[in-house]
Amino acid sequence: MPLQTIDKGAIVRWLTACADSIAANREYLTKLDAAIGDGDHGVNMDRGFKAVVVKLSAGAEMDIPQLMKSAGMTLISTVGGASGPLYGTFFLQAAQVCAGKAELTLADWIAMLKAAMNGIMARGKASAGDKTMLDALAPAVQALEDAAAQVHSTAGALALSACAAKAGMSATEPLVARKGRASYLGERSAGHLDPGAASMYLLLKAAAETLASR
Repeated sequence: MPLQTIDKGAIVRWLTACADSIAANREYLTKLDAAIGDGDHGVNMDRGFKAVVVKLSAGAEMDIPQLMKSAGMTLISTVGGASGPLYGTFFLQAAQVCAGKAELTLADWIAMLKAAMNGIMARGKASAGDKTMLDALAPAVQALEDAAAQVHSTAGALALSACAAKAGMSATEPLVARKGRASYLGERSAGHLDPGAASMYLLLKAAAETLASR
């Protein structure tokens, strides 16, 4: 199966699907966060992505980099706590990588996610294993790179990425948090999924479901 490019329409569908998935899982994310955080992750993320969708409808002429930048700036201004700046960084770093591109290849998507991951690591001073969103994102990036090396289709690579993100999210349950509000609990943070890893998985799952479709 040939590799497939990702166009602007696919990015719009992805961002819309992200908002839909976050909204559908709002209470789930809030429940996860109530166990080890402030209990507002679902509410905050839902508010942020609803605002992203509003900006989409008002910016029909935006290209892919502008869509990414708009999403990042909107999340920074509307999502409370640490998640706003971190998810904002995700999209702003991605926007820089895809500057000037009307369509994205699988290699472009990998480069965008790697830049997003590095940006989050720098801003949050965290790494995989710290019980954060990086525990879903880092294995997803690795899965994409492995799939690309084996010349998988874009759809196949995105599906493998989502599977890796889900496994990474699940693997946060026994971890002791080393960053964020959850780290204040010490050993008591073990036994709970990380809400940031859960929301990151939802975004990457939405990518697998939308980005390779026309």
